[in-house]
Amino acid sequence: MKIDLTETTASKINKALVQGRRTIGTPAIGMVLTLVIVTDEENAYDALKAANEASREHPSRTLVVIKRVSRSPRDRAKARLDAEVRVGADAGTGETVVLRLYGEAINHAQSVVLPLLLPDAPVVVWWPVNAPLDAAGDPLGALAQRRVTDMYTAENPIRELAERADAYSPGDTDLSWARITPWRSMLAAALDQLPCKVAEVEVEGEEFNPSVELLGMWLADRLNVPVRRLLSAGPGLTAVRMETDCGPVALDRADGSLATLSMQGQPDRNVALKRRETAELLAEELRRLDPDDIYASALKYGVDRLGEPERAQTPLAAKAAESSDEPVAAEAGAGDAAEAKSDAKPKAPAKKSASTKAASKAASE
Repeated sequence: MKIDLTETTASKINKALVQGRRTIGTPAIGMVLTLVIVTDEENAYDALKAANEASREHPSRTLVVIKRVSRSPRDRAKARLDAEVRVGADAGTGETVVLRLYGEAINHAQSVVLPLLLPDAPVVVWWPVNAPLDAAGDPLGALAQRRVTDMYTAENPIRELAERADAYSPGDTDLSWARITPWRSMLAAALDQLPCKVAEVEVEGEEFNPSVELLGMWLADRLNVPVRRLLSAGPGLTAVRMETDCGPVALDRADGSLATLSMQGQPDRNVALKRRETAELLAEELRRLDPDDIYASALKYGVDRLGEPERAQTPLAAKAAESSDEPVAAEAGAGDAAEAKSDAKPKAPAKKSASTKAASKAASE
């Protein structure tokens, strides 16, 4: 069921929510939290779709805040609020209110959202795109216990990693961190099987992917070892290799779905490590509402300490480089031999015998 409200208020929206629940025959509220999505018109559909799928695990009241840009100065000076109320099958397992703010209302979004929050329920704010660097200092972020961002959509994810580390507050998290949860679980389980000490680590993945950097920062922070960052064509994370005193440990995922775990003295094992959708990532973040200290420690480790990423050399490229080096080596060897020959002293001529001297004298006479 959908109810459209034009030039409305928060009071009218609450009345529409009650009316909608009574119409579909569910007057009771069975939601566990309020999810506030701050996005633009372009990304609102995808964000709302992911939130509806996540609501099957976490029934919630979803408030979508869309800040519309007014063209004329007269419209920018006038505050206006339009709303679309969805209940029942159109809102997943909870309730959805799409709020479109115009003019001066854009600068006071928290005043619009505050009366619509569920009483005595936690609040989570999610920015699918264009998240503020200081999420806790944002007026909407200040209302929430958890603030979810996504550095993957940033213009420069590596720089944003450093900036978010400086502005971190307890309760901040990022979907880039949730993307590496299966990797962290698999690597931790692999090291638990081997009572060995890790000497160094290589993390391989595509360029400008904050999840790759976060995994490297987490490994460097927890293991206290140097981490080398390698670039690949992706998709996403492609490999993690660890040198230990018990032999190498490698987790390779070339196709984005199936990975191979290799450990010294054990057969290779195929493990499912597919790339997850946004709804799964969001549902994972909604499972916990307390500060994530592990994420905070990895984030504050510092992306600059990983060093500049290097290009990973594929086996074919390594073989080609090796074959191309052979003629050069041969030419170098030939040149060295020639140089040695030219540096050698010429042999002294042999002395003539007595008979040879006599024959030469007779011929001259």
